[in-house]
Amino acid sequence: MHVTHLSLADFRSYSRIEVPLEAGVTAFVGPNGQGKTNLVEAVGYLATLGSHRVSSDAPLVRMGAERAVVRAQVRQGDRQQLVELELNPGRANRARINRSTQVRPRDVLGIVRTVLFAPEDLALVKGDPGERRRFLDELITARSPRMAGVRSDYDRVLKQRNTLLKSAALARRHGGRSMDMSTLDVWDQHLARAGAELLAQRLDLIATIQPLADKAYEQLAPGGGPVALEYKPSAPSEAHTREDLFEQLMAALAEARKQEIERGVTLVGPHRDDLMLKLGQLPAKGYASHGESWSYALALRLASYDLLRAEGNEPVLVLDDVFAELDSRRRERLAELVAPGEQVLVTAAVDDDVPHVLSGVRFAVSEGTVERV
Repeated sequence: MHVTHLSLADFRSYSRIEVPLEAGVTAFVGPNGQGKTNLVEAVGYLATLGSHRVSSDAPLVRMGAERAVVRAQVRQGDRQQLVELELNPGRANRARINRSTQVRPRDVLGIVRTVLFAPEDLALVKGDPGERRRFLDELITARSPRMAGVRSDYDRVLKQRNTLLKSAALARRHGGRSMDMSTLDVWDQHLARAGAELLAQRLDLIATIQPLADKAYEQLAPGGGPVALEYKPSAPSEAHTREDLFEQLMAALAEARKQEIERGVTLVGPHRDDLMLKLGQLPAKGYASHGESWSYALALRLASYDLLRAEGNEPVLVLDDVFAELDSRRRERLAELVAPGEQVLVTAAVDDDVPHVLSGVRFAVSEGTVERV
């Protein structure tokens, strides 16, 4: 799978831009702040319905514009599809597939798939648990687009449940009449059901990606491993079937209810879990050097790429200003590993930051213009 044409309207710094793309390596080169990352960010948005740089859509819309449009022509084998997303901050986004308007934004998931390497990836190792949960959930959605609906359901139920708990906590603190908490039983059922599905998918993903991550780390840093991925649930469990996970989440919610009402927040569920990344016998966070942390983050992305490629529909590889962050040894190893990809999109401030093995099409990006050189 690869993108053959990218079209943007009022997206980030671009009022309007048309970029023809090819299979193989394409590098966008230009000084910082000229819009290189905006181009690959748009491709990533089509794949995930989100940005790797910001948590909301508002910054993606050009200042002064009401909406932004991201459109791409995508080829998979002999099949071509046109996918389009209209970003409307504060209102519902819209989607089109082959000009049809009878689709939801999440229906476009799976048409474009990406694996993105970016400086922000260091947060996978050094950052908060939310960064690692996002990594897992975006990858399970890339594997199975229907999981976007499960994640949305879980987030909706969690929000409703937290609202009820917060109201109960406020009433209790101010000496008000006790609230009827029977509704909480219903939300417990919904949360545990969606949570069990999400948890089962995460556990399956970790078991599948573990050997791939270990292999990728060895390729990037020979002799530096092994690496291990260990899931840390908020409700300890040895269960793996969805029904067992559901029952154990229900039990954990019941046990935590008194404390949750006191604090006014849901304390149990996938939104509180973490993924421990171990290097050797020690957790990478706090113990790995800067170089080891970079290798670990890159290994997770390479493992993601290998997994998606093995399951069909090879993703677009995006390397956003990554090579400037790496020493020469890691730079060359990474370049050699990704060079055979069906489509590789690279951004760099100067040509020298792009390893020679990644020869291909070059675009110069400057002051809102994108010109092939």
